[in-house]
Order: sequence, then structure tokens, then C-alpha cells
Amino acid sequence: MAQFGTAGIGARANAADIDAGLRAHMNKVYGTMSVGLVITAIAAWAIAGLAVTDDPTNATAMVRDGVYLTSLGTAIYSSFLKYIIMFAPLAMVFAFGAVVNRLSAAAAQLFFYAFASLMGVSLSSILLIYTGGSVVQVFLITAASFAGLSLWGYTTKKDISGWGSFLMMGVIGLIIASVVNIFLGSSALQFAISAVGVLIFAGLTAYDTQDIKNDYLQHAHMGDSEWLAKSAIMGALRLYMDFINLFIMLLQLLGNRE
Repeated sequence: MAQFGTAGIGARANAADIDAGLRAHMNKVYGTMSVGLVITAIAAWAIAGLAVTDDPTNATAMVRDGVYLTSLGTAIYSSFLKYIIMFAPLAMVFAFGAVVNRLSAAAAQLFFYAFASLMGVSLSSILLIYTGGSVVQVFLITAASFAGLSLWGYTTKKDISGWGSFLMMGVIGLIIASVVNIFLGSSALQFAISAVGVLIFAGLTAYDTQDIKNDYLQHAHMGDSEWLAKSAIMGALRLYMDFINLFIMLLQLLGNRE
């Protein structure tokens, strides 16, 4: 009986350690993701500030009445460089996935922050398209929605692992539809893409949160602190991408254009 009681106490202690470790792991995920979002926002505002001017004597092109592009703005938004900036973050995501196992946790974190900076440069053009107040408002809506969805994904007892393949098929469909609409220029199709995109990335937010949680629980017993640190960074990248895409889709639906 004493042995059974000791075993029960040990099991409870081990479960408590796992719970504490999970909370620390998720705090690391959300903390890293949040720093990435701050870096992205700073980079976007900084580049947009350097790219436009209200002085026509120091401009190379007009954006709209009274606002002009500087030489940097022209290079970023009106030259071939814009395509490099547009697709470089996607290339970095694939590169990150390919080399993360060979990187240290510290190097992986620096890679993520570099990616967040480049994403900020890529997203800076939205500050020329949408009003600043609109961008802030949609960001707050996105943050509240993301928090609720992620909390649900973390706390729900429902197994939503089956959502993964369906949601990824939806992402592929969104990419194909977006490419097609580059040539069609259909506002109705763009509205549909944005509306469906909100649903897909809302689902991915909950799915990824639960998957990150389950991944930790499956590997916590290994005690590999380096692996767990890199896993937290990869989790931060997944949730970061969910947040950014949800923000973009909501901005396309709700944002006020300049």
C-alpha cells in the first residue's frame, strides 16, 4: 500500500512537472511570436516612412495627391526588386524548415527574427494602400480574434488534428486563386479569397496551437532542451504566419483604402 501511495505521488509530481513545462514552452512560443510581430511592425513603418515623401523635389514618382515615392520607395514598390521582396519571406520559410535541425536554438531564433524583419519590408506597402487608423484597427481585431482562437485550440478537449490536411488544401487553393486573380483583377473573387482566407487561417490558428501543445507532450519525456527550444521557435513561426495571414485577409475585407 505504501509503495502504491508513493507511486501515485510520483505520478502526480511528474504530471505537475509536465504541466509546468508545457506552460513555459507555450510562453516561449507566444513570447517569440510577439517579438517577431513587433519587429515586423517596426520594419514596416520604418520602410514606409523612408519610401514616401511629401516633397516633390525629392521624389521619383507620385503615390497619390501630395504623397510621392523616394528613390528607395521606387526601388521597393516599382522595380523588379519588389518581386524579390515579395517572395523572399516564402523562400526563407522553406529554407528555415530545411536547415533548422542543423542550427542551434540561438541561431534558429536569429533566423526567425531576420525573417520577421524581411516580412515587415514586404508588408510595408499596405501602409501606402490603407489608412494608418484602419491598419491599427484591423490589427487589434486580429489580435483579439487570434487570442480567442488560440486559447480555444489550447484548452479544447476536442481532437482537431484531422483539420490539418483539409486546411492545408484550403491554403493551396487560396494561393492558386490569388495567382489567377492577378490576371483577372476581379474584386468579387478577391472578396471571396479574403473571406475564405479568414476562415482557413482562423482554423489554422486553433489547429496549430493544439498541435504545438501535443508535440510538446509527446516529446517532453525526452528531456532534450535544445530540441524543445527549437520546437518553440518553429511553433512561434507557425503561429506568426497564422497571425500575419489572418491580419492580411481581415485588412482586405475591413480596411479603408487611402
